[in-house]
Amino acid sequence: MALVYVARSAALTKWASDVGQGKHIFKLAVAGDEAEAKAAIAAGWGGETDWKLVQSKEVEGLDEETAVARLTRREKVIDPTYYPRLKGAAGVFRITLTNVQNALLVAKAMTADEPLTDVKAKPKDIADYMIRNAIA
Repeated sequence: MALVYVARSAALTKWASDVGQGKHIFKLAVAGDEAEAKAAIAAGWGGETDWKLVQSKEVEGLDEETAVARLTRREKVIDPTYYPRLKGAAGVFRITLTNVQNALLVAKAMTADEPLTDVKAKPKDIADYMIRNAIA
């Protein structure tokens, strides 16, 4: 089984905000197992080593290229050839917070128990959104 995971770097987020990409920057990747994912996160991407695992999920028969292509249908991937700092770091996404909030609101509307109120997306909610769209 493959492990789809989402990681986030505070330093890369600050850099992305400075270059006009916004502050909701996350990395989607697929690893063979949890140890491989932890090793990749520890190595880091984009010249940063402060990456933290936000969320992960085991799925059957999914590779990174397919997962990134599926999520690209909904969110904007940051082109690593345009930004030299991201050299070789495919799968870094600029997430639109409105899309995440809309998905959370629809999920909340589908449950009859909770009243519809304004939702505030947390990094874990964003990671769940990314994983759900990458495996669907």
